[in-house]
This record gives sequence, C-alpha cells and structure tokens, in this order.
Amino acid sequence: MTYAKSAVSSQQIIDAAIRVLARQGYARTSLLDIAKEAGMSKGALHYHYPTKEALIHAVLETACNVVQARTMQAWSPSDNPFEALRKSLEELWATRAERTDEALVVADLLALSLSDESFRPKLAEFYGLGAQQIRDYLEENLVSLGLEPRISLDLLPRIVIGLLDGLVMQAFVDPDAFSPDEVVDAVQTIAISIFAGGSDK
Repeated sequence: MTYAKSAVSSQQIIDAAIRVLARQGYARTSLLDIAKEAGMSKGALHYHYPTKEALIHAVLETACNVVQARTMQAWSPSDNPFEALRKSLEELWATRAERTDEALVVADLLALSLSDESFRPKLAEFYGLGAQQIRDYLEENLVSLGLEPRISLDLLPRIVIGLLDGLVMQAFVDPDAFSPDEVVDAVQTIAISIFAGGSDK
C-alpha cells in the first residue's frame, strides 16, 4: 500500500502528536497512540515519520513556534513602559500557567533533554529568542528613559524567564502557593529594581 505524502497529513500527525503528548507525556506515548489520534494507520504515520524521534523533533519545532508566537504578542508598545511591562509579564505568565498542549509538550521535552542531548539545540534556540524579546523591550523602553541596568542586559532576561518557569512548575504542584498577581508583581519589581532609578517608579 502507498500513501500520498502531503503537508496536510504531516500537520495532521503533528497536531495529533501534540495532543497525545500533552495528555500522556513522551515516555507513555507510542507511535500507535499518535496514529490512532490522527485517524490513520501506523504504516501511514511511518511513511511520514519513520521513527518516533523524527516525529518528536518535528513536534518540538511546532510547539516552540506556537508558544513563541504567543509570547511575541506580549511585547507591545505603550506610552507607559512600566504598565506595558506588567501586561507583558502577565501574558508571559499566562502562556506558561494555562498549560496549553504546546506549553506542556515543551515542558515535557525540556525535562527529557536532561538525558537526551538531541533536544537541546532547539530548546536553546527557543529560550534564546524569548530572552531576546525581553532584552529588546527593556532596552527600548527602560534604557531609553535613562535607567541604567545594574547587571548585563543579556543576563536579566534569562533571570526573568527563570523566575517565571520556576514559579510555574511550583504552581503546577502547589496551586495555592501564590496568585498570578503576586507572581507578576514580584517579577516586575525585581526586573525594574535591577535598573538604577527604577525602583521608585
């Protein structure tokens, strides 16, 4: 039996894989699970993706792109850069805390990358782009106000991302530990206080 290879069926498989991986995680997901979710035979899936690893790398690419597209929308210009920073942080938190299928897949594969180095380059690119978005915003909006960063503008975005990622993992296991407003308040305060003259704003 032969199958017509198409972008539509490839995307159908990736979408199905994201749904299954978000529900079950990588370790408990088989190609047969994904084929069933996609409504096709395992043979048809193999025609597009010969191995689970090949499919998962395509899934990671898609999941990262979806999450990245949403976070890019968070950084919007405003007459009040401090108010805009807060709104952006709220969106960055929501992107993580809402546990979308794509965000769950990225988190699961990030954990897997501890033992599988093949996932690290894509995840490094994902974090690099996120850090660059924050850096660009801070440089354009806070540095332009004459505020001087007390630490490297390359490191500060990584600290912000680390705070958000670490806190969202704690929220998954202890939902009552803190509220989203408390998180955003804290991260904004920390980020602004790193700029000389920014703590009084």
